[in-house]
Amino acid sequence: MTANSAPSRSRPLARPLARRSLIAAGAVALAAPFVLRRRAVAAEPLRLSWNAGAVCFSAVPLAFQLDLFKKHGLEVELVNFTGSTDQLLEAIATGKADAGVGMALRWLKPLEQGFDVKISAGLHGGCMRLFGAKAAGVKTVLDLPGKVIGVSDMASPSKNFFSVVLTKFGLDPNKDVEWRQFPADLLGLAVEKGEIHAIADGDPLVWSQTKNTQMVEITNNVCGEFATRTCCLVGVRGSLLRDNRPAAKALTTALIEAQHAAYADLRAAAAAYAPFAPKFPVEELEAMLRSHAHNVTPIGDELRQQLALYTDELKSVSVIKRSTDSQRFAGRITVDLA
Repeated sequence: MTANSAPSRSRPLARPLARRSLIAAGAVALAAPFVLRRRAVAAEPLRLSWNAGAVCFSAVPLAFQLDLFKKHGLEVELVNFTGSTDQLLEAIATGKADAGVGMALRWLKPLEQGFDVKISAGLHGGCMRLFGAKAAGVKTVLDLPGKVIGVSDMASPSKNFFSVVLTKFGLDPNKDVEWRQFPADLLGLAVEKGEIHAIADGDPLVWSQTKNTQMVEITNNVCGEFATRTCCLVGVRGSLLRDNRPAAKALTTALIEAQHAAYADLRAAAAAYAPFAPKFPVEELEAMLRSHAHNVTPIGDELRQQLALYTDELKSVSVIKRSTDSQRFAGRITVDLA
């Protein structure tokens, strides 16, 4: 957004600077580099890990385009982990990265096991979808009993999330349906062969099914009670918080600002992400982003409450131990940097 220029005003001609003023001006000029150096929050570049295959993280490249990290006194290096998001979390915990962005429903289980990572913010909601095959008669959640649901990973956030959804409809995700794993780009072919009757996955890979007239989008994670629930998070290395809390705060603030900028201009966010998804035109990436909830960035108590809800739900599908105290757990794994 371009700021309006201030109206011009006539000003008296400046008088020649006195010798004292010149000396003072020179002192300020000499001090300027040291002032700028003091403003740097971290002495060395911070390593931010992400999965470049997830369009919902478009705010990350947008942050670089808008120089938001530099605005907050940081130099940031982007590290791409193409594996699962729990491997990304492990990279943060073991010091291979200083912070990262990942999915709540993939991170909560490893965090329960004691990874030295704290969640500082939620970034957005949406990006997971459940499709049913018309030929198999799957048009609603209640059509799923006895059917096979294809996933790209048996511990994926999509499997965890839609297992929770099944329980909310009174179904047992471990007995009433079968889950079967296929490579993400072969899920559509598995439906055509009749090997699976539904697909649960995330954008951009599952987006193609929105154009498939033989498939029905049954539900997603911006429906109903999940409309304002974050699904992706900012995680910060515990030792970074202990050694340089201002840097952790600055990084989190920059990412939240980037997310707000993405929400304000989804076309710009799509264009920033486009080099990481060359198979998709910018217009299509923008359409994906518009179907998400990029105005959901909880911190503090709101973030803790959302993670406590997820913890209760994951307990109901046997991902989190039933003995885990959800409120205490959410408090232990989060940090308030506001």
